[in-house]
Amino acid sequence: MKGTKQSRRLAKQLFKSCQVDGLLNADRVRKAVSLLIEQKPRGYFGILQNLQRLVKLDEASRTARVESAVALSKAQQEDVLNSLKLLKSGDVTVDFDTNPGLIGGMRIKIGDDVYDGSVKTRLTSLSDNF
Repeated sequence: MKGTKQSRRLAKQLFKSCQVDGLLNADRVRKAVSLLIEQKPRGYFGILQNLQRLVKLDEASRTARVESAVALSKAQQEDVLNSLKLLKSGDVTVDFDTNPGLIGGMRIKIGDDVYDGSVKTRLTSLSDNF
């Protein structure tokens, strides 16, 4: 079900009010949702749906999956984690996996963004160019 422009706008305002220093505060989200359910303003269900979508997008943008051809050492994992924290300006949850099919390098996926520096992708790109 597609919400109205007003419910999307109100959900966005509510989402922004739940942020503290640019980061989403779970307690504020819970309080906002409980107040919304308690008061039941017109179109509250659409507002809740849009708020849920915004929260999921925020959570996905702070979760990263790092694949590398070989297992990364603790120092390498720390370097990747620190770089991702700088990129996202805050805490990031990172899952490290090995994928021998990458041949070399690594692939990082954060939300919908993919940073692919694998040898496999470069070889595929090179073969497509010939």
